[in-house]
Amino acid sequence: MTQLPTPEAVQASFNGVVLTNDGTRFILKQDGRRFKVRLERADPMPPGQAIPEPVEAELGLVTGSHHMQVFWIPSGQGNAQVGFPFTWLIPEKRWVPRNSTFIRPPDFVHRPEMWNVICSRCHSTGPEPRMDSVARRLDTRVAELGISCEACHGPAERHVIARKAAPKDSPPSAEILANEIVQPAKLDAKHSAQVCGFCHSMKWIPNTERWVDHGFSFRPGDDLEATTPIIRATATNRPPTLAEFLNRNPDTLNDFFWSDGMMRVSGREYNGLLESACNNGGKLSCISCHSLHDSDPDDQLARNRTDHRACTQCHEQYREEAFVLKHTHHQAGSSGNDCYNCHMPHTTYGVLKAIRSHQITSPKVASDLATGRPNACNLCHLDRSLEWTSLKLSEWFGQRPPTLTADQKTVPESVRLAWAGDAGQRVLIAWHFGWKPALETSGTYWIPAALAPLLTDEYAAIRCVTGRSLQAWPEFYPTGYDYTQPIRDLETASSKTLMLWRTQSPPTASSPNLFNPQDPSAYETTWIRLKSARDNRLMRLRE
Repeated sequence: MTQLPTPEAVQASFNGVVLTNDGTRFILKQDGRRFKVRLERADPMPPGQAIPEPVEAELGLVTGSHHMQVFWIPSGQGNAQVGFPFTWLIPEKRWVPRNSTFIRPPDFVHRPEMWNVICSRCHSTGPEPRMDSVARRLDTRVAELGISCEACHGPAERHVIARKAAPKDSPPSAEILANEIVQPAKLDAKHSAQVCGFCHSMKWIPNTERWVDHGFSFRPGDDLEATTPIIRATATNRPPTLAEFLNRNPDTLNDFFWSDGMMRVSGREYNGLLESACNNGGKLSCISCHSLHDSDPDDQLARNRTDHRACTQCHEQYREEAFVLKHTHHQAGSSGNDCYNCHMPHTTYGVLKAIRSHQITSPKVASDLATGRPNACNLCHLDRSLEWTSLKLSEWFGQRPPTLTADQKTVPESVRLAWAGDAGQRVLIAWHFGWKPALETSGTYWIPAALAPLLTDEYAAIRCVTGRSLQAWPEFYPTGYDYTQPIRDLETASSKTLMLWRTQSPPTASSPNLFNPQDPSAYETTWIRLKSARDNRLMRLRE
């Protein structure tokens, strides 16, 4: 999560790299085991003003190791660490402006984050910012950088002393260990999940907590709600101070939640757990599915929880394959037969990708129409309309078909959202256009044409995700395309991809009607109509 910038930790390129941002040139170099950046003026100074002296700084911290790496530079205010304005994308192995990695309005002015009071909360263990607001200095301390043992098991001093003093040939009883150290697996489901929820939630930090002075008072095993209440979009019993804050900042909830209160940004999985019916029985917790010690480190799913077994530990009737097939109406072994593709679809966004919702629900066209959230069925059946989904859910589960527009009846729902949806919808669909289970279900011939308009989307992050999906068809990828360039320099990208697609791709019987390269009129008229109806409200998703 956060490390010292050592050669073993840093994946980014530093030798001979020169980056420019907002009138400043950044010259990167590695000096032995240290990583440095030289800051100098890139643009000419106004007449009569002296050119400021270059400044050299040594990187202080690095955050991330799976998707991207973010770097931090000492600010000179005590040990404060401010964000370097570029991010290293691990899949592409390249530097990009930090602002281009978020769903933010195109003209959003990036302000450097301060690690000590923003990121330390969840990217370190036992953080104490120790902010002196008068002297404007920080003397931050952490128990450990990153997420270490005590983040989940609590303070271990008593445990270490006791185990060192105990005879080696006399293992302690479970009761003795329980008095020395916290074992999340031995806690009840509520308190076990709260151990993870301390970081993986959207919570309110009251002024009485004064965490910037001495750190958080919560310890594993405590009641999280007692010190930092969880913000639930639909809750009416909010603390007065939180209610006042939300009244002054009404857009805050829109930056985190779908309109019905489901989380739409990553890192708040505990909020989803709380809203799930499976949690109401008091059995479900994070470690029902996840394991930090016995899992692939990427998603931390326990090795025996990567399939139906994650669900059948409670829903025992679904251990019988015949019962599952009758319920899912999909073939055995297909993606539509997997519980989580229907009940935990990828409707959450973060780190330039779609992520599974951790609020366990069932597909309902009426609910998705009310919220704008993509329907789970249409995230796999990319080539199908919302009406098709509505009729299937009516036939299989008795859902009442809602009233639909002409486009919802005839246009593939993925295309409708990709071309007419808001920025959050568009980025989710762009990712699903590259999702292997969806491509196996929906066919691939038409996908590059559906992606083409998003290559010049106003939001840089959408262009990034679109480019990643389109790379599955390198023959249609526009030469020299760079999603970080200004829109005016990318105007021909869409037309290049469409031209290549129309000259090289034969139609197939299963393709949506509007994707016929020999008759582009249906495509063009649909694109113009949906683009004119696009939801262009400015969005900032705070992952």
